[in-house]
Amino acid sequence: MALSRFWTFILLLSIVHVLAMLATGRQYTLGGLVNGKQGDAFVVAEHDSGSVAAVLLAELRAGGSMQHGDTLFTLTESGTVRVSIGKQPADGLFQTCRSTITELWLPLIGYLTFFCGLLNLLIDARAMEKVARLLAPIFRRIFPDLPPDHPAYGFMTLNFAANFLGLDSAATPFGLKAMESMQESNPVKERATNSQIMFLCLHAAGLTLLPTSIIGYRAAQGAANPADIMVPCIITSFVGTLAALFLVGARQRINLFRWPVMLAVLAISGLIGGLMAYITGLTGVAKFHFTDNLSNGMLLVIIAGIVGYAFLFERYFTAKGTNLFDSFIHGAKDGFTTGLRVLPYMIAMLAALSIFRNSGLMDVVMEGIGRVMALVGVDKQVIDAIPVALMRPFSAGGSRGFMLDAMRTYGPDSLTGQLSCLFQGAAETTFYVVALYFGSVNVKDSRYTLGVMLLVDLICVITAVIVCQAYF
Repeated sequence: MALSRFWTFILLLSIVHVLAMLATGRQYTLGGLVNGKQGDAFVVAEHDSGSVAAVLLAELRAGGSMQHGDTLFTLTESGTVRVSIGKQPADGLFQTCRSTITELWLPLIGYLTFFCGLLNLLIDARAMEKVARLLAPIFRRIFPDLPPDHPAYGFMTLNFAANFLGLDSAATPFGLKAMESMQESNPVKERATNSQIMFLCLHAAGLTLLPTSIIGYRAAQGAANPADIMVPCIITSFVGTLAALFLVGARQRINLFRWPVMLAVLAISGLIGGLMAYITGLTGVAKFHFTDNLSNGMLLVIIAGIVGYAFLFERYFTAKGTNLFDSFIHGAKDGFTTGLRVLPYMIAMLAALSIFRNSGLMDVVMEGIGRVMALVGVDKQVIDAIPVALMRPFSAGGSRGFMLDAMRTYGPDSLTGQLSCLFQGAAETTFYVVALYFGSVNVKDSRYTLGVMLLVDLICVITAVIVCQAYF
């Protein structure tokens, strides 16, 4: 219900806002909002060539365009002079619908097809049953509504492991399979279960050991030590994961203070601490080389482990009248149909966010929050990074653009640049994730999921500021 209300209000308020801007003369054209592309010049006026200064017209005829400060003058093919200031913040409505399919959905289909094929090998080899029994002492405390041997435990384990290694593309198929597995035992198919909510909030908290993409962006922007963001990112995402665990646990009245859960938390903390100690001892290229090989190497190990395990227990496939390859193909087909199911939810959410950004309403919200933060004495360097934190729950691409702009403007080694990277690396695209995962199983009532996830996002932002200021 919360997601439905958000989607409805963001569409209506954004359209009303942009129409009001048009009516009062503060918006010149609606073309960009519907047909434009991200990065296009933002048109604020157009003039007939006869009404502009002769000197300006001569320069435009000679070069086609002229930059004067923040203002760009362009002579169009029709002979009019177009005046632009700034860039369009996001793709327009039609371009968003198109790019959602070509840049997001089609790659997702590829990931789903491959990894769902691998997961089917685990199912047919009965590995999920063994993983479920192994993890039951921990998971049955966190997911008390699931049976001790539920196959979702295995899918969730692979999802958390992929997130931990910064392998988002691999994590998504595992997570979708976990949601589908839990949906099979959901008594009210259109309403999220407690277990689905707990899993999605833990997934969105995104405990990450290797933020490889963030390190790469910092390296491209000329950071002195691109991997220096790793430790703050690990700490922030770990705090977010614990916050999600205890917030949802409190809402579901789960007693988490039991030795299996506490032991698991301590074990993860020890693993993170050990890896952090080793990684921080590395310098420069060696650090980036190790982290890159660790994440990609672990992915290859997981793939080899799945295929190798299935081969060792090939008798299970023979008993079912199939083989490893046919089992993979069967699972891959299931991944393709899952991709078809999620497409409408992806387009609905991303199209609404496109209108929200291009209408200018988001800028109004950001400006208001920035003024309030300035009044209560928040450091200006922190305020300059806040656009990334505000955009991150809505759009990964949008927040990435803000992050890169912050590093270019203030420097990758400034507090603003470091915080921007931390906001990007230690959070998730909340609204997109809720729409994607619940959409894949046709759950319409997400209950309190969105509220908890946004609260966890806020906790991560506060933690990031504290950790970044203390660490750097």
